[in-house]
Amino acid sequence: MRPFVLVGVVCLLLGSAGCGTLTGSGTDDSAEAAARMRKVAEAWEGSEAARAWREGFYPLEDVVRLPDNAFGTDADKLAYLTRNFEHRGTLPRTEREGRIRWADGTSSPAAPMTARETYDLIDEGPEGREDPLTVTKATFGEMTLLTSRGRARVPAWHFTLEGYDSPLVRAAVDPARQPRAPIASLSEATDEGWRLHGLRKVAGDGRSVTVLAGHGGCDGGPAVEVLETRDSVVLRGTVLAADDGPCTKQLLIEPVTVCLDRPLGGRILLDAFTGAPMALGGR
Repeated sequence: MRPFVLVGVVCLLLGSAGCGTLTGSGTDDSAEAAARMRKVAEAWEGSEAARAWREGFYPLEDVVRLPDNAFGTDADKLAYLTRNFEHRGTLPRTEREGRIRWADGTSSPAAPMTARETYDLIDEGPEGREDPLTVTKATFGEMTLLTSRGRARVPAWHFTLEGYDSPLVRAAVDPARQPRAPIASLSEATDEGWRLHGLRKVAGDGRSVTVLAGHGGCDGGPAVEVLETRDSVVLRGTVLAADDGPCTKQLLIEPVTVCLDRPLGGRILLDAFTGAPMALGGR
């Protein structure tokens, strides 16, 4: 069996930077949690699910690239967040074949969406709302995205927005269907872990990842532990010590930044609770 490296990492709230170490308690609870993380890593090692994951298109960052200096006004910012767009004229069609060009120099065929199909993914609100972002032109091209296979050039539509010098870019290829995890999910939050609520960001150098983690209203906040192997990085959501006394029932979600011993690279980022790869969450 390959050696495992277990490192605990303190949560970092919005606006903070860097990582800190969370030492283990040495209790049966921590042993139970570590065992769950090892089981998840071992289940994925050499599995058909891992092979499918490494061959598919799985973005590890937002598939929408905003214009430079976006957004110029609060109205434009609100329009984007509420998906309030309008377009002038007819959106073009494309019948050309697309390709995803991987960092290792290989490529894979991809059937790109039309401009209309891609536009409908950014404009999900009813027509006729006030103060929309106006698309004046759509051009077929590419964009670079961080994926589970490293940086890749992906077919994309470049939407020119009224009032902005650079376009809003949206990938024209949907992510592949996520493979079924080779290990069952936990059914509820226990000492083995809490469910994580999505991937927020992978650092440019791959040495840290930011995820969305939950906690209650009367504890010390969320924390995330990490188990690194050659093939995977398993993250376990947990909470810091709870306060004594009565407490309200609520779930709070905050970003937590986790530092890694080495860059994520092509390793699979897994949630110990679900046993599945971490998907992008939030916008």
